[in-house]
Amino acid sequence: MDAIRFTPIYMERVWGGHELANRLGRDLPGTQPIGEAWEIVDREEAQSVVAAGPLKGKTLHDLWTNHRAEIFGARHAKAGPRFPLLCKLLDARDRLSVQVHPPAAIAPQLGGEPKTEMWYFLACDPGSRIYAGLAPGTTRETFAAALADGTVESKLHILPTQEGDSIFIPSGRLHAIGEGNLIVEIQQNSDTTYRVFDWNRVGLDGKPRELHVEQSMVSTDFDDFAPPLNHAESGVLAECEHFRVEKRKIDGPTLLQSLGDFAIVTVVQGLACCGNETFRAGDFYLLTAGGTAVTSPEGNGSCSVLVSAIPGAA
Repeated sequence: MDAIRFTPIYMERVWGGHELANRLGRDLPGTQPIGEAWEIVDREEAQSVVAAGPLKGKTLHDLWTNHRAEIFGARHAKAGPRFPLLCKLLDARDRLSVQVHPPAAIAPQLGGEPKTEMWYFLACDPGSRIYAGLAPGTTRETFAAALADGTVESKLHILPTQEGDSIFIPSGRLHAIGEGNLIVEIQQNSDTTYRVFDWNRVGLDGKPRELHVEQSMVSTDFDDFAPPLNHAESGVLAECEHFRVEKRKIDGPTLLQSLGDFAIVTVVQGLACCGNETFRAGDFYLLTAGGTAVTSPEGNGSCSVLVSAIPGAA
């Protein structure tokens, strides 16, 4: 099997909506707002399951544990017990909380996991924006004062967003997604988030959501000012020790992964074909280490994809 598609896991969120159905044609469960689709995940509390083909019904954890060399590549033999990436779609109809993920050096003492991620903006409404890093001149003391008097927004760096933008969010960077953004998120396999401010909002249960002010203040990099957005038609969008994400334009048969290695492909524009399957914008699939080429359907022009891999491929 050259391209493995998994069944998404949909998460209700107070800030979510129904754009995964409206824009991407997804069949969403229920009527509550859906904020996240966990597309590729191997965690105890959430597990991707193969959607079709000879491996249908097998979990990602089973593949990673029992078929690692043939599906993912022999170089990952000594990697950890769980698949190292978590891939999502985020639908922000309202703005998310101001939050931070703990750096590796302090995560264990806080009882959490470090988490570095990147965002690619699949679709943006007019006026959409994000908050990332601190406004120049902000200090730990002035930020704490803004928390006390409710003026946190004035201490955050605000960036207008448009389709095709991307940004790297390392552990320690304060951030919040603003309303009107549909985002591809590639991240470490972690689910630790500390909320420092939630715009005085209540959750789906009508109660204020839990804040983690003490953990957030310890985790935040107070020297992180005004990081930029990236906008590129092709090339590497983000690279760190945990993942490498490249945007590729395909107008003919193209090998996307390194020889003997896997890659995760996310279609961001047009249609992509691999084997007997066609994938459309917003679809994720795992290219196995076998090395099958990806192309765009004849007569449909080119397509653009994100290719996510673990750094260090031969």
